[in-house]
Amino acid sequence: MTASTPLSGINQPFKGIVLIVVATFLFSSHDALSKYLSGFYPVIMVVWARYLVHTLLMAGIFLPQSGLRVLRTKHPLLQLLRALCLLGTSLLFTTGLLFIPLAEATAVNFLAPVLVTALSVPLLGERVTGGQWLAVMCGFIGVLIIVHPGGDLFTPAVLLPFCSALFFCFYQLLTRKLSEVDSPTTSNFFAGLCNTLVMSALVPMFWQVPSFTHGLLMLALGTCGMTAHLLLTQAFRHAAPALLAPFGYCQIVFAGLLGWLLFSHTPSPTTVIGIAVICLSGLAAVWQQRRG
Repeated sequence: MTASTPLSGINQPFKGIVLIVVATFLFSSHDALSKYLSGFYPVIMVVWARYLVHTLLMAGIFLPQSGLRVLRTKHPLLQLLRALCLLGTSLLFTTGLLFIPLAEATAVNFLAPVLVTALSVPLLGERVTGGQWLAVMCGFIGVLIIVHPGGDLFTPAVLLPFCSALFFCFYQLLTRKLSEVDSPTTSNFFAGLCNTLVMSALVPMFWQVPSFTHGLLMLALGTCGMTAHLLLTQAFRHAAPALLAPFGYCQIVFAGLLGWLLFSHTPSPTTVIGIAVICLSGLAAVWQQRRG
């Protein structure tokens, strides 16, 4: 979700792998907390709490070191658009979790890397090979397997994580573009602050006083999200993106485990096949890009 540093500084692949696996677990924990809390509070309030805690923690970490320089960007409009894409992803995905199990929603959301491959041609002018296009088609086939007609997930609600993946695709493309001029810290802080302000304007219309326990869970929600982003950034400083990409799919595995432990949901055999196809298509796209 964040940009990597130049490959010349990459020399600790094992450390990078450990960091990205921990980050994927935190992302899955974040999603599980979102699913749980959205059963008690409006999605707007849950997403607001996530970004508020994220921004306050980043401010406490980075403002004493860098001051307001951390918010300086050469492309404020692109940063604003990137932040809103991330906000769209959060709102759509969290709403989708009200209707769709955690593992399945996460798998559909992992169409984003495949969509990045497809849209990098018209939007970034990149060249995509025939093998990469095949991976794109296989990714969509994986989604069709998960939401096959007659299945429990064959409902309009599955469009929520799919649209979330589309927003996250644009978020990743903008992240790639902005990584040429802004640091990952600036991009993450800018997105957190922007989305906190947007959600703070909306949350009074949906406000409910949280219980003490739920308040702690909201703190944990924002902490998981912010820490996962920071660990992801650090992971790319120690290992190449092509090496780390396969380990990003651990998030689907963790989502399945947490969905089983916390919500007593076990994916059907058909769903497992669809998830495997999506994972393999994403890995194939990465392998093709690395080969190129």
